[in-house]
Amino acid sequence: MTVRLPVFPLATVLFPGLVLPLHIFEERYQALIRHLVDLPEGAPREFGVVAIQSGWEVAPAGSGGRSTSGGGDVTLHEVGCTAELRQVTPLAEGGFDIVTVGRRRFRIEDVDERSEPYLTAEVEWLPEPSGPDEVAELLAARVIAVFRQYLGLIRSDPEEISEQLPEDPTVLSHLVAATAVLTVDDRQRLLAIDGTAARLRAELRLLNREATLLRQVRAVPVPLADLGSPPTPN
Repeated sequence: MTVRLPVFPLATVLFPGLVLPLHIFEERYQALIRHLVDLPEGAPREFGVVAIQSGWEVAPAGSGGRSTSGGGDVTLHEVGCTAELRQVTPLAEGGFDIVTVGRRRFRIEDVDERSEPYLTAEVEWLPEPSGPDEVAELLAARVIAVFRQYLGLIRSDPEEISEQLPEDPTVLSHLVAATAVLTVDDRQRLLAIDGTAARLRAELRLLNREATLLRQVRAVPVPLADLGSPPTPN
């Protein structure tokens, strides 16, 4: 069974439970926010956030995404997450500053560019785990240990490294995916994984990969600032 959902393409990946503030300045998305605000009390005020797979150009053949053509072609990833509207601040110029929280994952079945000023899509809700999972709990403990080591490599403040991490394996998997310094493609692959245990396994591989790269960079006998500078011609 599918449902129709407003869709907001962004150059980021949203995960359930994570906060996403947005500045709304395009007229079509201002119309979306006004539509959500005007919904009856108790109606879900949410829209789909979907990461852009390829820019505002025509999508390459076989890209596996959903192509749209409003305002220039953009190809969307097929899996996204709904954003629940929590706070709306109208701005003098007509836009909005909003605060949203990720709620539930979905897969796009079809994109509609014409029914509304903004994109809408037929989406299918993706399954979420329910009940205890012994394998996921064991993996969560390993991910917490590796994630703390990883944080020690990218953060200098000990308080940030020792901050409390969620014990719930699913919540942890979403937090790690959103917090680690990963590419949009890496995050998208994590979002698309249905099982918590499978997502945690993938995160262990990514965290070990990133930690190894960070240790190698720090072992290079030149200042880190020099690594970002173009080579000087001889």
